[in-house]
Amino acid sequence: MRIGILSLSNRLYATRRLIEAVNSLGHQAVWLNTLACSMLIENGRSKLLHGTEVLEELDVVIPRVGRTLGEYGVAVVRQLEAMGVPVLNSSKAIATAHNKFGCLQLLAQHGIQVPNTLFSRSPAIVNSLLDHLGGLPVVLKMLEGSQGVGVVLANNRQVISSVLDLLWGLGKEVQVQEFVEESGGSDIRILVLGGRVVAAMKRTARPGDFRSNVHRGGSGRPYKLGEQEKRVAVNAAKVVGLELAGVDILPSRKGPLVVEVNASPGFEELERITQLDIAKKIVVHTVKSFQDIQK
Repeated sequence: MRIGILSLSNRLYATRRLIEAVNSLGHQAVWLNTLACSMLIENGRSKLLHGTEVLEELDVVIPRVGRTLGEYGVAVVRQLEAMGVPVLNSSKAIATAHNKFGCLQLLAQHGIQVPNTLFSRSPAIVNSLLDHLGGLPVVLKMLEGSQGVGVVLANNRQVISSVLDLLWGLGKEVQVQEFVEESGGSDIRILVLGGRVVAAMKRTARPGDFRSNVHRGGSGRPYKLGEQEKRVAVNAAKVVGLELAGVDILPSRKGPLVVEVNASPGFEELERITQLDIAKKIVVHTVKSFQDIQK
């Protein structure tokens, strides 16, 4: 099979590992640089150009489309769908996951617990409603941020107003979230593939920080999930519509809280600490799913 890997760079760990896994399983990997893709609708037909060449036929594509590309990356996936090319994660599911607050709205609508979260455009209203978030401190998160970037722990109302004014002035949307103190600066990253948990790890923030993201200096260790945590993660991925998802959960007194559902989860740290060949699992599932559809 010709399997496309849609990604910004073939030097990124996940992209490189997926290409290796595709080739090692006897298939042909085709790396697609997302920014080198151009979309053309000509006489009612959808076409995708990679550079200046019309894209050759692919059997399936594994999208690695992060929030940094915004609508563009989602549009490339949508173009592939319009051309009849199967994709592991749909453009609709990716767009849903990219919209942080919209994703929380959807999860809450389906009975999945999320942190108490406020989305407003008024600093005065935000400060007047802090009690609904458990009071200070609160966590300010840019909706387009990832890997812990654009996340601030605010301990007083003046800081909240200043940060919101600054980010709104830059055209950034921000959500305000309760600080779950009992999580102790840790969260749980769960990788879900095809409705099943593949791997999990507990991430802990470095001293002096509260962000547990590995890219922000946090560390990961193997973690044995409870049945409730497994159900929550699998249900969250299902509600968002993702075949492959990284579900981030905070342990709390109320039970597991889903903080975020990631449509292009990294797995370098997961592979390192679990010694699992996650890239191979993703490719095997992708091939099997496509073959099952064809039968």
